[in-house]
Amino acid sequence: MASFDSGGPEGSARARTYDVIFGHETPAGKTFDVLLIVVILASIATVMLDSVQSWQDNHAGLLRSLEWIFTALFTVEYGLRLWCVDRSRAYASSFFGVIDLAAVTPTYLALLVPGGQVLAVVRIIRVMRVFRVLKLVQYMGEAGVLAGALRAARYKISVFMLAVLSTVVIVGALMYIVEGPVSGFTSIPKGVYWAIVTLTTVGYGDLAPVTPLGQAVASLVMVLGYGIIAVPTGIVTAELTAARTSSRDPMRVCGECGHGSEDSRAAFCSRCAAALT
Repeated sequence: MASFDSGGPEGSARARTYDVIFGHETPAGKTFDVLLIVVILASIATVMLDSVQSWQDNHAGLLRSLEWIFTALFTVEYGLRLWCVDRSRAYASSFFGVIDLAAVTPTYLALLVPGGQVLAVVRIIRVMRVFRVLKLVQYMGEAGVLAGALRAARYKISVFMLAVLSTVVIVGALMYIVEGPVSGFTSIPKGVYWAIVTLTTVGYGDLAPVTPLGQAVASLVMVLGYGIIAVPTGIVTAELTAARTSSRDPMRVCGECGHGSEDSRAAFCSRCAAALT
């Protein structure tokens, strides 16, 4: 994650503002972050209550006023962040910079698009700052391990997803032929929708086969669904295990032929007998 420095000399207004907003180790910075998290959670609660019809009927004015108050606070905070850092443009394009901007825009967007304020729930992502406030940064390393495992498994998961998509398309077309519009399978996309719902073991029940052949196909898809659920879990678990193993016992690489050995005790390459590095 990119780091940013104060945009002003020590003791200046910009430097003091920077210490409060970005100084997570200072008492003022910690207090600011805690208050910010409280305001974020309160704003999300306001958005959620605004979607409840009874609250809209009885407290519409209050909820609207609170949302504008929260938006004004976030707008001022975002402006101060851009003002006090040395690279405002870089901060604006960083991860937290984009999230900070996204926390401000939904209420203004609602002026043009009715209901746009609902998108303000994206503010929940800003609570990630709690990792810094509570000194839980070490957990970010675990998140990095998980992200690395997902990246390593992306090709296997892509092949798996392609196989699943091919299966649901074939099954959907088959159910369209077997059941037909009488049973609600009015098109191949409708059959594909049923296949996805059945394969993932969700089972909404809005579509159901009635013919013996259709029920037999459905039974096979249901059984197949249990096996399919385990595949991506196994892939990611294997990559996580490999990542943790490699972090504990880094692979020793032969400087002559490039062959790697996972045995940390090996001194020579098993392929060419050269010394391992």
